[in-house]
Amino acid sequence: MAQTATSHQLINLLSTRANKENGLAQDVMQGLHKTPKQLSSRFFYDARGSQLFQQIMDLPEYYLTQLEYEILDRQRKEILFAFKTDSPFQLIDLGAGDGYKTKLLLQELQAQQVDFSFVPLDISPKQVEALLAELPNEFPGIKVTSLVAEYFQGLAWLNQNSQTRKLILFLGSNIGNFAPEEAQRFLCELRSALGPEDRVLMGVDLRKEPEKIRLAYDDAAGVTAAFNLNLLHRINHELQADFNLAQFSHFAEYDPIEGTMKSYLISTQEQEVQVKLIGQTFHFDAWEAIHTENSYKYSIKQLKTMAQACDLEVAEVFTDSTHGFADVLLMPRS
Repeated sequence: MAQTATSHQLINLLSTRANKENGLAQDVMQGLHKTPKQLSSRFFYDARGSQLFQQIMDLPEYYLTQLEYEILDRQRKEILFAFKTDSPFQLIDLGAGDGYKTKLLLQELQAQQVDFSFVPLDISPKQVEALLAELPNEFPGIKVTSLVAEYFQGLAWLNQNSQTRKLILFLGSNIGNFAPEEAQRFLCELRSALGPEDRVLMGVDLRKEPEKIRLAYDDAAGVTAAFNLNLLHRINHELQADFNLAQFSHFAEYDPIEGTMKSYLISTQEQEVQVKLIGQTFHFDAWEAIHTENSYKYSIKQLKTMAQACDLEVAEVFTDSTHGFADVLLMPRS
């Protein structure tokens, strides 16, 4: 990808707004007809949802951000040494958000005067636009290509437009958003996008004391509850529904056997909800649940098994001081 020393560009690979709304409509149509009802967590992140998640990351209960920040802050030199930064490369941040943790690596790369370009990729255009506006001031001379895209859509575009080796960041325990079989497929698809010199730095929330995990998804200030309920607000706004948010509550529980953190929206009374744009009315019994999210926690042993099944190997494991979180460096098996 040819760039000058101060090149900054934004490329939007997503479909039209109408197609995105159809995706939400299809999810609502299918999910609310199921027993039990469910909605996909991938629709959490509209503009308001993204703002609420930024607030969640600052909460005292939400240890994930704190622990991963510690890893990247204290071990950034070791992480970059393990990747070998002696030749040009692209630093690709899948689900970049505000770049809070990634900026630690950017600081180190610029301090070492490494030849690299930065590619923040996110599904939220506003997040990507905000990050692109900030980066040139915080990191003078940085080369940036910002992508508004789904993960593999963006990686496919990069592979078509550049032969430069890649360090792909998949931070924040985003792998935990997939069910184990989906996580396996994701890793295998990610492997297919890698060249022999490419690497992946993946953030993983490790199994730990169950109540600590549960509280991270059910904070005292109610920000996570607002984040979960915002899914109904989005459906109201985009699909002309009439969910009364005051008649739904957030509920979260952790299953230590499966290693699964589960989130629900609970109808606190019997009610009917109309979704005009899809011409459907949905009945809710009192205390009926909508399953909105699973977040899976892993052991290092599980991660190594998943990696091997996808022709990947764990090259390095970087953990925080409590060993509650890991950033795992993956490489293609030779």
